[in-house]
Amino acid sequence: MTGPCHTMENQPILLSSKLFLKHSQVEVVLNRSVFAWKEIEENKTSETAHRQTVQVCEIVAVHKAEDDDVTQTRGQQKKTKQLSQVFPNAFTVSFVRRTRQHRWLCSDVTFHCASQGLCEQWIQVTNEQLSLLTSRPKSLLVYINPYGGKQRGKQIYEQKVAPIFQRAGIFTSVIVTERANHARDHLKTEANLDEYDGVVCVGGDGMFSEILHGLVARTQTDHNVDQNQPDAELVPCSLRIGIIPAGSTDCICFATVGTNDPLTSALHIIVGDSQPMDVCSVHHNEIFLRYSVSLLGYGFYGDILSDSETKRWLGPARYDLSGVKTFLSHNHYEGTVSFLAAEDSVGHPRDKLQCRSGCRICQHKHSSKNKPSEISAEKEKPGEDGGRGWTAVRGKFIAINAASMSCASPRSPKGLSPAAHLADGTTDLILVRECSHLDFFRHLLRHTTSEDQFDHPFVEVHRVKKFHFQPLHREPVSLDDLSEGPTKAGFGPVGSAQTRPHSSWVCDGEILQHTAIQVSVQCQLIRLFARGIEEQQQFEEPSALSAVEL
Repeated sequence: MTGPCHTMENQPILLSSKLFLKHSQVEVVLNRSVFAWKEIEENKTSETAHRQTVQVCEIVAVHKAEDDDVTQTRGQQKKTKQLSQVFPNAFTVSFVRRTRQHRWLCSDVTFHCASQGLCEQWIQVTNEQLSLLTSRPKSLLVYINPYGGKQRGKQIYEQKVAPIFQRAGIFTSVIVTERANHARDHLKTEANLDEYDGVVCVGGDGMFSEILHGLVARTQTDHNVDQNQPDAELVPCSLRIGIIPAGSTDCICFATVGTNDPLTSALHIIVGDSQPMDVCSVHHNEIFLRYSVSLLGYGFYGDILSDSETKRWLGPARYDLSGVKTFLSHNHYEGTVSFLAAEDSVGHPRDKLQCRSGCRICQHKHSSKNKPSEISAEKEKPGEDGGRGWTAVRGKFIAINAASMSCASPRSPKGLSPAAHLADGTTDLILVRECSHLDFFRHLLRHTTSEDQFDHPFVEVHRVKKFHFQPLHREPVSLDDLSEGPTKAGFGPVGSAQTRPHSSWVCDGEILQHTAIQVSVQCQLIRLFARGIEEQQQFEEPSALSAVEL
């Protein structure tokens, strides 16, 4: 993972000058890693003067200062005008500034120079250092979903993102999608991907899924890989994906950046962050169904989505209504879950080690080339085998969930599996067995608290590389009426259980048309313009940069 740049000591100084910032003289220094300045005061030595630093890798742009700054007050504009009359040559450094709750801002600081030549030298040399940062994108293909969320995708991009991309010198080709799967189909067949350094989606999780499927499919086609083969070794995508959140759900953005703020995401794209991510491939026999990066859910979550599809006119509120209805129905489903457990080196879903920027679990070198395995009675082994070999679990389940990330959101800060990792080659398989209404409610409630949501006798969780599910009863010929199934029997008395033959799988917000599935984790198949969630305590203390109002 690409994390924050680190200050490198003892580097040669590229430039050092005495310039003016507001009404103070400052000493400004640039080396390959750091742009720094400190105020020069007669009564302070250089050792005691307050030093402020910006890491070069987090500079957005350096350009000649504008004559008028509309963000300044009238008094500030007057003082700036007076300074400009004395030192008319000035340059502005735009850089990343962290605030609370993982949000990033783009701040500006303007330095006035004694001569035009000195000003141009600072602009040239600093921009030369930025050009050496090869991870930064220079050209992006942008897809905007104008219909998702509150239909503000185009407005968010034009007002908050496009100006900052332009300031950073990034060329963009923008496509406003006109129908479902427009972006997916364009990526699969038409887009000239050699022209771009990355693909950006402006929308919610559904829009991201389109980009994911289009880019992965295009990569496999270009490398003659058959996606319909469950054991195929998929080729990782070379282009990174950027997410500008503008949907009704932005779970993936929240889980990889820590906030659903469009400007923060745009800045992560500009500085060229790179976060690898696992992708689950889902098959029915030898038929490819879908890819998943967040949640695969059968039973409870599948029923919620199936029911909510009939209430789309309600908007996001339909999920709350369908959730209550599904909870009261309290359906159970019989079947067999078989899984191949992960090695001990990737930890356990209950070990409390959360995935954060620079995560050592995700940086550990994992073998993504798993040998093909077939489920058979001879190969099934009991769970006490230390995680080696296949394990089969049979029973009645309220929910079967596979979380490839924490699935955290503003409403559930911990997520479905708080210790799930983004790039360790595994998914967390959560099995919720038959239990009472009250016990299941306690389990759900813990998703919003600090208590261990897996600490129930009816819940078990495993970190796995592959899993298969086979319902007890054979699949119906058509699953078109599955969404009506849980509602036909009514709610029933609280505390009662209703065992039904089939639920449906929900895969990152989409319903699958098969219940018997095989799932394989494709280790680090894609990369995002992100760096994982940074440790918040690093930035909550007042810093030198936060004291500068720019």
